[in-house]
Amino acid sequence: METSGKILLVNYWAEWCKPCREEIPELNAFAAEHDNVLVLGVNYDPLPAEEIAEQAERLGIEFPVLVDDPASRWQRPRPQVLPSTFVIGPDNRWRATLVGPQTADTLASALDLKPASH
Repeated sequence: METSGKILLVNYWAEWCKPCREEIPELNAFAAEHDNVLVLGVNYDPLPAEEIAEQAERLGIEFPVLVDDPASRWQRPRPQVLPSTFVIGPDNRWRATLVGPQTADTLASALDLKPASH
């Protein structure tokens, strides 16, 4: 999975989190529309990889889902509120944590990107 030069959005979600479920289509579309952005999912619940994959499929997640929590990679605490999304710059440094459900517009604004033309 090539990440160099891309902005990473590391999204924490859980199957029981209603705002997470509402946010997933926005994240799917945002990832598809921005070549310089890679969305990665992290299931908040410590579950076996197979169960995480099944939940992701049920929720319609189209972006890669990590089995291990990468928060320590950026010296960040694990989010306490869901959904939360880490913004990691192209230099692989943590930039921000977005708390609450995001939309394509709020993501574009947070990343200082122009909205994708439809």
